[in-house]
Amino acid sequence: MRVLAAEDNPVFQSMLRSMLVKWGYQAVMARDGLEAWKILESGESPRLAVLDWMMPGLDGVEICRRIRSLRREPYVYILLLTARTESQDLVEGMDAGADDYLTKPFNAHELRVRIRAGRRILDLQDALRQQATHDGLTGVLNRNSILERLDQELARAARASEPVSVLMVDLDRFKSVNDAHGHLAGDAVLREAARRLQGASRAYDTIGRYGGEEFLVVLPGCGTADALSQAERLRDSIASVPFLFEGSNLRVTASFGLTCTARTPSRDVVRIADEALYEAKASGRNRVVTR
Repeated sequence: MRVLAAEDNPVFQSMLRSMLVKWGYQAVMARDGLEAWKILESGESPRLAVLDWMMPGLDGVEICRRIRSLRREPYVYILLLTARTESQDLVEGMDAGADDYLTKPFNAHELRVRIRAGRRILDLQDALRQQATHDGLTGVLNRNSILERLDQELARAARASEPVSVLMVDLDRFKSVNDAHGHLAGDAVLREAARRLQGASRAYDTIGRYGGEEFLVVLPGCGTADALSQAERLRDSIASVPFLFEGSNLRVTASFGLTCTARTPSRDVVRIADEALYEAKASGRNRVVTR
């Protein structure tokens, strides 16, 4: 785990770096408040920060205020180091958005324990966020989250005048899997289908479980021709190799409805993709239809 340590005193800098490395963390060092803020406002900032209260440029409390005003996700856990011991000062630091504080000179063991506690809190927050945004069975985004991502990509596409394509995917004759092999087999097929869709997707595509045996795939910056090629790759990932369940090979295919847009509202995008999917089902299944 990467940990930002912001400290202007060279002696404390060296101490913090050595301790963090010894404890198994990747130390990201900042020599003053401005450097710490530059790191924290970047898109790939460390999730846990140890900030000295008094630093040139920006002090630790002001950095706390700025971070909390951004309402950043994922959350950044902040531990303040301070020589101040007055209760009003400590209240000020916590009100500014610090999660914990440690008075200087600090005990190394206590610092390690407090950093470990911060990491546990971040891990718990990540687990709760995962539960809130992802489908519990397949691990892909749930319905609300994939629709939210679609709204975000449509808004971005409209600003940049770039296309975004959407695939509505439905596993063919899924009810027959449940009827013939039971619901555990159906669950296994859904998990494997999601895994194959993810494995055949580009890194910046997004997959969500829309409902039942339906998945919604958002393809940013993808025109119709490229989206059709990607849809065929996804279709083949499902159909080319049988699904294995308790020693039985299950033949599974999927139908795809595809639409491409730059400015269509998300509700209409989903409806058009769904209509294309219905046409794919009606015309024989295991195929991609574009609208």
